[in-house]
Amino acid sequence: MTDNLQPDPSMIGGVPQAPLAFLPDPVKLFQTRAKRFAFLAETSELAPYLRFLADMSRLQARLAVTLPPVAPLPDARRDQARAANMPPIDRRAMLHDAALADTLAALTEAALELEMPDEARLALNAVRAADDADRQWLLENILSDTIPEDSPAPHLFVACAVQVHMARLAATLDAERLVPVGVGTCPTCGGRPVTSSVMGAQGIENIRYATCACCNTQWNEVRVKCLCCGSTRGMTYRSAETTDATVKAEVCKECKSWVKIFYQVRNASLEPVADDVGSLGLDILMKETEFRKGGFNPFLAGY
Repeated sequence: MTDNLQPDPSMIGGVPQAPLAFLPDPVKLFQTRAKRFAFLAETSELAPYLRFLADMSRLQARLAVTLPPVAPLPDARRDQARAANMPPIDRRAMLHDAALADTLAALTEAALELEMPDEARLALNAVRAADDADRQWLLENILSDTIPEDSPAPHLFVACAVQVHMARLAATLDAERLVPVGVGTCPTCGGRPVTSSVMGAQGIENIRYATCACCNTQWNEVRVKCLCCGSTRGMTYRSAETTDATVKAEVCKECKSWVKIFYQVRNASLEPVADDVGSLGLDILMKETEFRKGGFNPFLAGY
């Protein structure tokens, strides 16, 4: 592992004031993710798992098209959230959202057709057979960005359903009406980031955007700032390759946490969720350190 002890040298560029957030296009999002998982599987030791996640992402894309449209949030809720500097999507309310329950039922039914390891199929059947209390427990864990170490497999299927529903709900919002709610916090649903990316798209070159692990909103964050505690002191960057690597761990010595940062400005094909799984080697190396991972990815629970 290389350890670059200097702050990230890249300068913020692009537009004078970057847009706060980009909302997901659910179908395009999951189709792109599926292609990236499939590509990564071609050369990875994690190939069977990555191919399974590619299949799940394709299923998510299909459900985003075939499920009934989600009801947009009431205008009063949006206005109230904006006035209070809060995210408009209330995660607590999602626990009793009938549309989310229907999405979970549809996903677990359709997933029966997919090829998967025996452990995953057992977990899928367990989710399908779960009573209301157990299903609520699974949903509550995903919506609070926490997964118990002893039950990652059933949470994966629930997380996939939550991602579909939340991305579709986020897509009904107006990005220009969102407001910042805190460092490392999604302005759409209040969730944690899976990773952050230094963008390469025209107009936002070298601007950093974090990606929500739940609703997949991308929001602007200041460069060289810890996404866990907001500190700008003691930030270092580590990688499993060279100092010019396109995937690094942004390490905070203040709160002893780290979150992956991707350099899409160097490799436009990097995908925030798929490449987090694909760069598992960096997670393994960072486990040998004193730092804890601050990014949340339900597809890496248990690793």
